[in-house]
Amino acid sequence: MRIKIVSCLLFFFLTGFNQSKTFTAKVVRVIDGDTIVVLNDRNEQIKIRLEGIDCPESGQDFGTQAKKATSDLCFGKQVKIDQSGIDRYGRVLGFVYTNDLCVNEELLKMGLAWHYKRYNQDENLAQLEWLARNNKIGLWGMKNPISPWDWRRM
Repeated sequence: MRIKIVSCLLFFFLTGFNQSKTFTAKVVRVIDGDTIVVLNDRNEQIKIRLEGIDCPESGQDFGTQAKKATSDLCFGKQVKIDQSGIDRYGRVLGFVYTNDLCVNEELLKMGLAWHYKRYNQDENLAQLEWLARNNKIGLWGMKNPISPWDWRRM
């Protein structure tokens, strides 16, 4: 695993793929609600982790709905990615835009994601989660929704 991460980071360094960059690409796969694969203009596949949010896992309540929403929003489309970094697994972290919509924000509005406050302090994302939570939208309509980070430890 360590070799894969190091080689991925080395690739990004050597190709000039630095921390803050905006690029366009086509979404060719939706792995789950907060992770997609895009194909860039050099025909390279890049795994993108949506910055600032954490969607329910596949086997978790609302995991399937989160993946479907992400797919409906961006699969097969040309998107703009505002890269904010690279995570410890070598995935590009970023905000994904399709037309004028930010996919990260839309998932929060739909109640299909948590604001991932541990890694992101964006007040706008926190507000969007609060609004969905307060209005019991999506997973916030459940009595005791379990965060993905807690669910992964179960």
